[in-house]
Amino acid sequence: MMESILKARGLFEIISTEDNVDEKKENITTAMVFQTLPQDVLMQVAQYESAKEVWDSIKVKYLDADLVQKARLQTLRSELEMLRMKANEKVSDYGGKLSSIKAKFKGLGETLKDKVLVRKLLNSVPKKFLPIVTSIEQCQDLDKMLFEEAVGRLIAFEERLKSQDEHEENYQDKLLMASSSNQGRRRNFNKVGKGRGRDTKQGEQDKNKMRCYNCGEFGHLAYECIKWKEKDKNEVSHLVYHSDEDSALL
Repeated sequence: MMESILKARGLFEIISTEDNVDEKKENITTAMVFQTLPQDVLMQVAQYESAKEVWDSIKVKYLDADLVQKARLQTLRSELEMLRMKANEKVSDYGGKLSSIKAKFKGLGETLKDKVLVRKLLNSVPKKFLPIVTSIEQCQDLDKMLFEEAVGRLIAFEERLKSQDEHEENYQDKLLMASSSNQGRRRNFNKVGKGRGRDTKQGEQDKNKMRCYNCGEFGHLAYECIKWKEKDKNEVSHLVYHSDEDSALL
């Protein structure tokens, strides 16, 4: 800007040549340059006598600063390109990282437009956000969409996913509790079955001490006694035998 002003006033030759120039023009040029400088820079160049020396000093200083600025901007562009949202990262945290990069761009004198950040946000979220990303791309004009609006839509979708996950976890917990309860009942049933088996064995041992009042032997009861059956069978056979003999005599 200063260069353009000096050219318009016919004073640019004062700072572009080392030839002897008009003293009045040189003083005017020096004064005009001084008026455009910040206080800290003015103190650094006040030691120079000619307008050309002042100009050359400022040119070197700001040329170096411009190179540094360009290098930092390039670093930020690389950082923005490589940035990706992690699977377990919150949308608000990732959006904060993008906003921080935007602020750094502004601090270096360059504006990072919302449409760039919106597209970056939608292209770098995990797959679970694919439904809402597709909806935004189909229903919204990304070139006019504010970055904060895109972040808000993703946060709302994230909260819905979280609610569904909590519901599924509660359902799974109930299934596990029911399964554990059923296993406990089975164990109790098995214990009861084993106990009954032991009772049966104990009953058999106690039975060995019992005496049959029919035959007088131990180990069974009267209704289980088979000796009376054999006795009755023998009596019947004997009766039949005698009956046959009587018939023969007749």
